[in-house]
Amino acid sequence: MTRKRARVPRQSPSELAAHHPSNYFVRVVRQVRSGVATIVAQEEAKQNLTNPLLGLFLPELNQETTPSQHFGSGFVIHTDGYIITNEHVVRDTSKLSVNLYGYKTPLPARVVWHDSKRDLALIKVHPPTPLKPVRLGSSKTTEVGEWVIAVGNPLGLDHTVTLGVVSGKDRPLKVANRFYSNVIQTDAAINPGNSGGPLINIKGEVIGINTLIIYPSQSIGFAIPIDEVKRLMSIGFRE
Repeated sequence: MTRKRARVPRQSPSELAAHHPSNYFVRVVRQVRSGVATIVAQEEAKQNLTNPLLGLFLPELNQETTPSQHFGSGFVIHTDGYIITNEHVVRDTSKLSVNLYGYKTPLPARVVWHDSKRDLALIKVHPPTPLKPVRLGSSKTTEVGEWVIAVGNPLGLDHTVTLGVVSGKDRPLKVANRFYSNVIQTDAAINPGNSGGPLINIKGEVIGINTLIIYPSQSIGFAIPIDEVKRLMSIGFRE
């Protein structure tokens, strides 16, 4: 006699764990994911030649090195295809492409504005349909201890989400020849490739641009306050 296999009742969408009221972050991520960009930057090819005279006798030394790729993140600020990212993500690149949630193929992109001092850049894509910008919050009113979410493309793993809190505000930070006067500190995991992506509060608003981490520390990342970007938007990125 064969036993009948017990039928597992199928859960309705409202019964799934992801829809539980305490899983508030699921709703926030769904709200912003269409506006988060994965950026793939191809670096300019460089010649291996160190002494021009050697190229006359050894032509193979004139060959260019294979262009390498690096990853970054960004977020949509206008339906026409304008995306904010870090300047160091797009510096010295010969080709840019952007992947967006819901698009099957990458979109070619170009840099339309950049500021190395502020480490900010604006890139443009030409989407077949209007894009969905993220909402911009206020970094000024953000408090230490607030929940925040970092969304981006760490190590090429696009649309990765990490969770943490605001660990500090108005941190002055000097890295190489660049000085950040008032960055936001967070323990939300930020890795190479997260640069340029949004730091989002629990309301789904961008409060900062994930920018850098300090090695060999753990759980210490920094974001440029979004109010700096809002000020530049108000004057048309002319500074």
